[in-house]
Amino acid sequence: MLSCRDFERAEELVYRAMKPTPCYNWPLLAEALGADVWMKHENHTPTGAFKVRGGLVYANRYKARFPEAEGLISATRGNHGQSLAFAARVEGLHATIVVPHGNSAEKNAAMKSFGATLIEEGDDFDLACGCARSMAERDGLHMVPSFHEDLVAGVGTYAYEMMRQHADFDAIYVPIGKGSGICGMIEARNALNLKTKIVGVVSDRADGYARSFECGTLTEAERSDTFADGMAVRCPDADALDIVMKGADHIVRVDDDSIAKAIRLIYRATHNLAEGAGAASLAALMIEKDKMAGKKVGVVLSGQNIDSDWMADVLSGHTPTV
Repeated sequence: MLSCRDFERAEELVYRAMKPTPCYNWPLLAEALGADVWMKHENHTPTGAFKVRGGLVYANRYKARFPEAEGLISATRGNHGQSLAFAARVEGLHATIVVPHGNSAEKNAAMKSFGATLIEEGDDFDLACGCARSMAERDGLHMVPSFHEDLVAGVGTYAYEMMRQHADFDAIYVPIGKGSGICGMIEARNALNLKTKIVGVVSDRADGYARSFECGTLTEAERSDTFADGMAVRCPDADALDIVMKGADHIVRVDDDSIAKAIRLIYRATHNLAEGAGAASLAALMIEKDKMAGKKVGVVLSGQNIDSDWMADVLSGHTPTV
């Protein structure tokens, strides 16, 4: 359980590399949804996504514990890898990132540009993660998990910023990949002793967290073939699931067509770019529009790193296929 002081210590590390991100009330979103909608712009970080906060905290604390350390390794679909590459460079470490075959070419390029060594292995995130663990053991590298308390404290600073600025949200919608983002939101809400309902959002093609939440035990999804690659995770993390089970109000499934529609609305109403996972929270609010009418609602634009070809498809009225 994280305290306000835990988040404030994490902020001290995060703010060495970036400023707090804005949370804006966009009139055209309110008009479209019939609610007082506030969007947290994690697309305004140095890597274009919220994950960089966790990477900065994790890498700093790891280097402090092991000052002779040289390298980190992890698996990703993109934003986690970019965050570690960015943070490793800040801390003088080297990052090796394993991505699945067919991963976003532009996210791969971004990770390389931050100095990471990129390796393609496995057909999806979960298989790439297994490959990274094997390589860590073989090459003596430190395996950075996709979920860890330092990552939660770091990424949770976006939630801490958001709810200190607005303590009166009725609900906040949060996309779920491996779980650090929603767990950071739940922990920040609890630390601040607020009553805001936290609503998780998953792809209907990668709905392990929703299945697990509904049946009360860890349950894998059968697939993960969504263009919202930040949510393309088949197997929930057990520690993250425990926090979600205790702290989330409910979990909404969104399909790829709904996500594409939300990306178009974000662009039209705010002229911000959103990747699939970044638009998922708004897609869920669009589904629950009637339930949230007249209420003050937060949505997390968790990242903007969508490939240009996919964005062109979306803006032309289509849904990208994987």
